[in-house]
Amino acid sequence: MLSRVADSLYWINRYLERAENISRFLEVSEAMALDCPPGSAEPWLPLVEVTGDRYRFDTAYPDATPKQIVRFLLLDRSNPNSIVSCIAMARENARQIRDVITTEMWEQINDLHWSLQDDEEIWREPVQEQLRIIRRGCQLVYGITDTTLSRDLSWLFSQLGRLIERADKTSRILDVKYFLLLPSPEEVGGVLDELQWITLLRTVGAYQMYRQSMQQAIRPASVARFLLLDPIFPRSVRYCLQGISDTLQQIQQHPSQKTPDDLDCLRGQLLARWSYVRIENLIEAGLHEAIDQLQQDLNQLHNLIQTRYFTSADLRSTPTDPACALSSFTA
Repeated sequence: MLSRVADSLYWINRYLERAENISRFLEVSEAMALDCPPGSAEPWLPLVEVTGDRYRFDTAYPDATPKQIVRFLLLDRSNPNSIVSCIAMARENARQIRDVITTEMWEQINDLHWSLQDDEEIWREPVQEQLRIIRRGCQLVYGITDTTLSRDLSWLFSQLGRLIERADKTSRILDVKYFLLLPSPEEVGGVLDELQWITLLRTVGAYQMYRQSMQQAIRPASVARFLLLDPIFPRSVRYCLQGISDTLQQIQQHPSQKTPDDLDCLRGQLLARWSYVRIENLIEAGLHEAIDQLQQDLNQLHNLIQTRYFTSADLRSTPTDPACALSSFTA
């Protein structure tokens, strides 16, 4: 497979997964904003921090009102990580490889892109409904891809991009609540604290599966364990890392060297580290620090994949990779 084709497939899925997850981020803040004073930016600014775009946002929107934050993350085309920008880039990558993806995939990505243009019907809906429509549109692409694309290298690079982005965003959305929005000591375990954890689980589509798996009261440690370490929930970090490892092994069915290189080592180390660790140990050592290190490792993994599979003389630098992986947030 040409490196530019693999690169486009990888980024189509990263961009769509990123758009879907940012819509989930916004839904969390929409729900949390109901419990804050009107006009307060408290539940919104952490989203800008976590996406690594604080400097760009402060430059464009010095007032930092909730409406401006929503616009920046949802509609602002000058922000390469806004939802409309991500979907536009996914569409552009898909346009360049229309002969590789299926017609149904192209039609859904194209329709989703054009439905988000100015003055379209979607923008007359409430924000929550706009986010739901966008999320469903991204999920339709996933479903169409799963049912129409052959399980060859095209499928594998598509899966790789989706899983890396999902692992990163699951960890980030947990970090929003666990670190940035940690309540005061007297509020821990209170009604508001529990409602926020429930909102977090619903945002990543994990509430029902968490209840079935844990069968206990909602506690921060058990939520963190489920989202980070559960081996069978498809949005957990551990599940994604297992999928990343399996996918990379399938891509490289016939290794060209006897000793593992940097990519092989990092793939195996990441999977082992997050497969054989207890949540109590992570919390004791600092959960935010562990999540931050995970995000740095995922960025390094992306760079190694880029070097091995996508870098070549015929690979165009744009529009396949202008945003790369989101920068890691550090307090």
